[in-house]
Amino acid sequence: MRPTEFPDFGLTEAERHEAVFGHYFESPGMDGERGEIWCYTDRFSYRPGDKAEFKVSSTAPRFDIEIVRDGGVEMPAFSQHGIAAHWQETPEQCSVEGCGWETTFDLTIPDEWPSGAYRATLTAEGRDGKPIHSHHLFIVCPKRAKAGRILQIAATGTWTAYNTWGGSNHYQGITGPNRDQFATRVSTQRPWCRGFAVLPPDAPRVPLEIALPPMTEPRYPHMEWAYATGHSKKYTSAGWASYDSHFFKWAERSGYGVDLISQHELHFSPDILDGYDCIVCVGHDEYWTWEMRDTVDAYLEKGGHAARFAGNFLWQTRLEDGGRQQVCYKYRARKEDPVYASGDTSRATNAWEAPEVGRPGATTFGLSAMAGVYAGWGGCLPRGVRGFPIYRPEHWAFKGSGLYYGDVLGDESHIFGYEVDGLDHVICNGLPEPTGKDAAPAGVQILAVGLASQVEENADIPPGFLNDEDGRFTAATLYGEASDENLEKVKRGNGMIVNFSKGKGEVFHAGTCEWVAGLLRKDAMVEKVTRNVLDRYLGSSNS
Repeated sequence: MRPTEFPDFGLTEAERHEAVFGHYFESPGMDGERGEIWCYTDRFSYRPGDKAEFKVSSTAPRFDIEIVRDGGVEMPAFSQHGIAAHWQETPEQCSVEGCGWETTFDLTIPDEWPSGAYRATLTAEGRDGKPIHSHHLFIVCPKRAKAGRILQIAATGTWTAYNTWGGSNHYQGITGPNRDQFATRVSTQRPWCRGFAVLPPDAPRVPLEIALPPMTEPRYPHMEWAYATGHSKKYTSAGWASYDSHFFKWAERSGYGVDLISQHELHFSPDILDGYDCIVCVGHDEYWTWEMRDTVDAYLEKGGHAARFAGNFLWQTRLEDGGRQQVCYKYRARKEDPVYASGDTSRATNAWEAPEVGRPGATTFGLSAMAGVYAGWGGCLPRGVRGFPIYRPEHWAFKGSGLYYGDVLGDESHIFGYEVDGLDHVICNGLPEPTGKDAAPAGVQILAVGLASQVEENADIPPGFLNDEDGRFTAATLYGEASDENLEKVKRGNGMIVNFSKGKGEVFHAGTCEWVAGLLRKDAMVEKVTRNVLDRYLGSSNS
């Protein structure tokens, strides 16, 4: 039985309000008299033989570093003690400009390091004599493709968009004339916010884990926990610790060989996918460049396979300054993005479904975020389905799972949420069929469908954090005006599992951020479906 009351993290009512609606973030000096240490590297990812530059700012004159490969089994990779450091001045707008710190030490990535995520823990002595810590994470890409291995693509575009370190991201910020605007461009040259690299196992996920009694006003336990424990309020929205790590570790423990790259590699190294039979995207994977999509589309057309266990494929971004800045004007694109004055709006940093962009998300991965998006949190389906209702149990992806028509896959492990992707569809003879309204690919099969919403809507309870802002943006994007009439056309959404062929290749897309919760919680049916997809796309049993 699920609890019927929200968890108590020791916050007052005013603190709970600040946890949800306030803007709190990590910044130099925030830890006060105890002192602090922060770190970032010059790039998200490296290949063996590359030199990684560590930029460290510390109130202590020396620190120790330990680096582990964060895989199915945690493997020590490097350690060094007594590294000299100093406090480095940081620009007030470092979220946009970058911190600009000088290199503290560098490390040449050894040839023998296998591809994966490498977590660095920095430890120094605080001014009170007690240890101070910080964590950083970087990726080691494979030196070359190897047959029979999965290539997982870490969602670094979304990590960058949500990173709160320094005060600004693509959601809230200290930019603009009044220092109260989200940043339309953000820098990669800053530390990850707390919770992106490492989390305690009891950290709440976004979807509600309680059975809400009637007339319960929306609450957001993950943000309350973040405020109470000193983590970023966006720790559940992005990052290795909340999403990407759970698939990577599960796959390795299940006997699969897995390589890892940053999403940015797709942009700058379009041949990176060559030689792989199966690529995988997981978790919250919201922000992509045009060039990243080109790389995946070309891979699929040539016969590659994409398994996307991820949700919220929504925003086009641009990369500038050699990839060190990510640009996304989002809701303000039509008024502020300079691309609109150039005559070619295809690279506008708006939603993929915006008519002027002309490249709906469904044309690559089969589903659209604008047909979703929220499920299982706040006032958006708080008592709704927690898994995927199955419509086509005879499909190869469900073989051996024991699923029947109408069963709900992942209901107990809560894999449906917190943002999902879907399609406009109709029910014919009890089965969902795409209308094609949102550029659904020819031949797409809809295997499962659950309800979602663009707005928090209840006749008796006022809206909370989510309200109807995104619904009205969707209405304006698709229909030109955020009117009540247009809101009615878009506010009801869905999340789906789909499968289709693309060129010589194939895509399986479970359009939910929370598929990894089924792997984390050892849901046998979710694990079976995941294995079915991977084994088919690898063309063999586990490798």
